[in-house]
Amino acid sequence: MKNPFVTKGYAGPEYFCDRVQETVDLVKLLTNDNNMALISPRRLGKTDLIHHCFAQPEIKEKYYTFIIDIYATSSLADFVSLLGQAILDELKPHGRKTWEKFVGTLKSIQQQISFDMNGNPVWGVGLGAYTNPAITLDEIFVYLNTADKPCLVAIDEFQKITEYPDGQNVEAALRTHIQRCPNATFLFAGSKRHLMGEIFLSPSRPFYQSVITMGLSPIPIEKYKEFACAQFEKCGKSIQPDVVDIVYQRFDGITSYLQRLMNVLFLNTAQGETCSKDMIDVAINYILDLYTEYYDTLLAQMSEKQRNVFLAIACERRVKSVSGGAFVRKYHLQSPSSVMSALRGLLDKDLITQENGEYFVYDLFFQLWIERK
Repeated sequence: MKNPFVTKGYAGPEYFCDRVQETVDLVKLLTNDNNMALISPRRLGKTDLIHHCFAQPEIKEKYYTFIIDIYATSSLADFVSLLGQAILDELKPHGRKTWEKFVGTLKSIQQQISFDMNGNPVWGVGLGAYTNPAITLDEIFVYLNTADKPCLVAIDEFQKITEYPDGQNVEAALRTHIQRCPNATFLFAGSKRHLMGEIFLSPSRPFYQSVITMGLSPIPIEKYKEFACAQFEKCGKSIQPDVVDIVYQRFDGITSYLQRLMNVLFLNTAQGETCSKDMIDVAINYILDLYTEYYDTLLAQMSEKQRNVFLAIACERRVKSVSGGAFVRKYHLQSPSSVMSALRGLLDKDLITQENGEYFVYDLFFQLWIERK
């Protein structure tokens, strides 16, 4: 790796920081047939943790593993398409006999699967092919339950199914399939705590008490400092330990931001040189400059009401009473009801998030960009 601070997915154990106990716990529970729910805010590295767990020998050598991220889906047909494609892509390297068994079970869409010049199957199933996605889902679960190895299925951003048309019926159907599929174990990961809580902790919901839930906290500062210093040292560079302290505190220990900034600090540090504190603001400004066009576009896409509320929250950094009279008057907003309407749109778009009763800008680089602008 030219840069050991990876910002685009899992690159192997040598570039993965800590999470030792979380890995042990997840691997042990999953390999003992426990369905799991992994709940944490986005950007803390839960997807990379799943990849790291699935790369452990006791899983890699004995299971088929499938990972899908359903954040961009909006229907059961989208969900089925992603799951089917992930299974096919995972099975192809295991040989023709293995993937043929899966393709053979998909009677409802078999005509839609094409083949490349080498005879390998290509998932080219368009959404129009799903006259009844529930039937295709039945067939996928038939395969999972009859595969020649046990299967582990990870579904990231699982709370998204609550937004599907007829979402609770989708939950019920999945729950029924999972109960009848002893050959597969499921890991549901999600970033919206209240929605994941409703799915798995509400007595009225199909998945109630069906999983073991596990949270994810920021990597401890000493662990991340040890990791960062070691990565610099391995590459013939060094970093002052208090640089890591400052970066960690400034970004609340959130892995994605730490990695992005350390990546830039690393590339700005010459071979044999030391990364110092005066390089931090230079690196941040470099990142904000790269994101300028993107953030300008996001602001332009907001309605005027949403933009005003968004900027007001950014000015305060954290707000408890968004619809309170003092906040509304201070920023000359229209009315408490219009603020709440705008806020719902911002929350739906993940531009604003809520934690412990406080609202704040979800993207910390966006927050810094607004402050600078």
